[in-house]
Amino acid sequence: MKYQEKRCWLCLLSLSLLLLFWLGHFIRDFLSPAGQSNGLRGYMRIAPGRMDQVLHMHCSQCALVSSSGQMLGAGLGEEIDKVGCVIRMNNAPTQGYEKDVGNRTSIRVVSHTSVPLLVKNESYYFNQSAGTTYVFWGPERNMRQDGHGHTFNTLLKIAKKYANVRIYTVTREKIQYCDGVFQNETGKNSRANHSVVPYHYYERNRLNECRMYHVHEHTQRGGHRFITEKAIYAKWATRHKMMFKHPSWSL
Repeated sequence: MKYQEKRCWLCLLSLSLLLLFWLGHFIRDFLSPAGQSNGLRGYMRIAPGRMDQVLHMHCSQCALVSSSGQMLGAGLGEEIDKVGCVIRMNNAPTQGYEKDVGNRTSIRVVSHTSVPLLVKNESYYFNQSAGTTYVFWGPERNMRQDGHGHTFNTLLKIAKKYANVRIYTVTREKIQYCDGVFQNETGKNSRANHSVVPYHYYERNRLNECRMYHVHEHTQRGGHRFITEKAIYAKWATRHKMMFKHPSWSL
């Protein structure tokens, strides 16, 4: 979990890589007066007849809650719930894990690959969590709005079924912009963490965190470069006032 302790527009993920990578970058954009007056124009609402709405949200303090198994035993739930805006990723649940990860969810940023997991338990995510704003991202082939975007069509059905749910999608232009940003960042982190924890705190019987990192970092195609992301985020942490609460991270 990470705090960004400055006035900022809420920052959201918009590429097929870990949410943590993008948080630091977008804060700079959302601090500008223009961003405050125009809203977050890279994020458009999915709603019947209301596709021209942009996302408007402003927070004085944000808590980005990791889905990592490192959150088990953190005991930070109460502290997380006191923060103005709480951001979670994909289908990470709070029920049963409130002591460690809190209960509130202001923003849930979801990959197109996780949409079926939310739909499978749609009552929990879209009915019981009525106060949550959802931001979905994915490739153009899945998010196209001409009737052939499978993921977009699914989200539009959800928006029609749950009239009060706030669902947004990342625009193609924002995806392309962020793709360029990532390509300009480099770095590898060779520091190892030998603790054995599950990759997600809510999934105990899959690959552990270190094995998941190793598999993805060394695959030839389609991998998720976790270590590269962490190296980039470590560099950003030297430029912004950030605190890593659990596990602690000394720069």
